[in-house]
Amino acid sequence: LYRQPANPPTPAPAAALARELSHTAPLRLLHTHLRLLDFECRKDVSQVFSNLLRRQQHGEHETVRWLEENRDVLFALLRGYETPQLALNYGIMLRECARHERLAQVLLPSAEHQEFYELFMYVESPYFDVASDAFASLKDLLTKHKPVVAAFLAQHYEAFFQHYHKLVCSDNYVTKRQSLKLLGELLLDRTNFAIMTRYIACADNLKMVMVLLRDRSSSIQFEAFHVFKIFVANPHKEGRVRNVLLRN
Repeated sequence: LYRQPANPPTPAPAAALARELSHTAPLRLLHTHLRLLDFECRKDVSQVFSNLLRRQQHGEHETVRWLEENRDVLFALLRGYETPQLALNYGIMLRECARHERLAQVLLPSAEHQEFYELFMYVESPYFDVASDAFASLKDLLTKHKPVVAAFLAQHYEAFFQHYHKLVCSDNYVTKRQSLKLLGELLLDRTNFAIMTRYIACADNLKMVMVLLRDRSSSIQFEAFHVFKIFVANPHKEGRVRNVLLRN
């Protein structure tokens, strides 16, 4: 698939190999036994996986289709964060999957699958590199394919923000700051206008943000203000929201 920089791969054999890999078990085996490989080999697996995902055969991403049909492999990549020494390798592969709308749609929660919310737990990992990588994957899944995410948020509004507010109110400074910043980006995105309107109509959301305005960290205050200003700028404030603002 790669050969050497001075000796690039021949298209036909590379395509044949990619096709064979898409129809057989190696991807599942490589993922299942990743822990048995040494550090450099794990990096190679991530590279090969990314290469296969990007390859097209007659306009079709065959590896993407294979993962759609074998969703357990996709969710197993997400659970890779449970093993700290493998987390970064799995994270690279998970974010490569998130680039494809069809796979992102599978990873987002549905009535049948709720594995997505496990990412929120990994974002709170005591291992800084694991937590940072998990948040990077969470951010990609929530920002890469905006119409898909807008539809998901509209359908799962309550469940999503119930989980997300735990990150915003986390005791971990980095988690709190990153989550607040991403919240502001999500609410201010034009695609999420309906979600933003619903969010700023809730007085409890306003109270949470106002508490964060008093945080000891000026960076947290700064990110909280960017969310707070959306409530203030709303020309059609809900009654309870207006009362909270007037009392303060």
